[in-house]
Amino acid sequence: MRIFAGVCAVAVLAGCASPAENEASTIRVATFNASMNRSAAGELVADLQGEDAQIRAVADIVGQNDPDVVLINEFDYSGPDAVNLFRDRYLDGKYEFSYTAPVNTGVDSGLDLDVDGATGDPGDAYGFGQFPGQYGMVVLSKYPIDTSGVRTFQNFLWKDMPNSLLPRDYYGDASDALRLSSKSHWDVPVDVDGRTLHVLASHPTPPSFDGPEDRNGKRNHDEIRLTADYISGAEYLYDDNGVRGGLDSGASFVVVGDQNSDPVDGDSVAGSIQQLLDHPRVQDPAPTSEAGSGTDTADFADPVPGDLRVDYALPSDDLTVAGSGVHWPAGVEHPSDHRLVWVDVQI
Repeated sequence: MRIFAGVCAVAVLAGCASPAENEASTIRVATFNASMNRSAAGELVADLQGEDAQIRAVADIVGQNDPDVVLINEFDYSGPDAVNLFRDRYLDGKYEFSYTAPVNTGVDSGLDLDVDGATGDPGDAYGFGQFPGQYGMVVLSKYPIDTSGVRTFQNFLWKDMPNSLLPRDYYGDASDALRLSSKSHWDVPVDVDGRTLHVLASHPTPPSFDGPEDRNGKRNHDEIRLTADYISGAEYLYDDNGVRGGLDSGASFVVVGDQNSDPVDGDSVAGSIQQLLDHPRVQDPAPTSEAGSGTDTADFADPVPGDLRVDYALPSDDLTVAGSGVHWPAGVEHPSDHRLVWVDVQI
């Protein structure tokens, strides 16, 4: 927590009211696609048990920016093992609270989703992946997480989104079995001094690696739409516990994650990320970096697709933004092709 009000003198410290009562404060919420995915199940845990240079560089970036809450994308899911190792061995135990859960990447659908005449390969998983949990995610927090209030949408079916872009002509009979979320969509409530901040986490599929049917572009669009509709309280939504509806009206939130969609460039379906950026309940702080890359957050291959803005930390309209940024120092080698993005909000 960052305190911006005056600090009580040591001599009268015992008489000070708590910061939550009288002092304006902010928390820093960040998102970082850290590229901590590995090529086989168990490899990330093995690397975390030793001293891995790439993971150490990721941890250093997290430490330099010191977020109070951070979503890590592309962190292979293996239950609590990898999370605990990362937190305790690399982050000095600074994040007492965490949330992770299964994702759709690498989970075999039993169907020929990539229409290559075979089943069981990475393209036939509910989300592209070589093993269940690859490209997973984790929320780390210095504040308590209300795990009983978490909502996940791993199993929500694409067909159940009204007026979706689901390309039935491409998927055929498999259409009705398709899950929308390529990883998962989470609502993780964080208790900030008695007030709830909903961390809305996701990682939509890249809008590429497909054909003229644009199945991944359309899925990316509708994955982003799921978050936008959740913020709007859409009644058609149902979570993995069967609870219907979206976020309560007036709830405070920050949308975080690698959305794989740039407002201007790249392969996105037109208007994809604008579903969030133009949402009446969403603020866009438009963070920039000191490297002179504008609002870009990813260093992809030149000339195509080039640098893009794909990672977002978007607070709700009731929160006061106290600062924002993209961690992209010039002349430094990075452990990921994405950059950490942060926003400071008063709550």
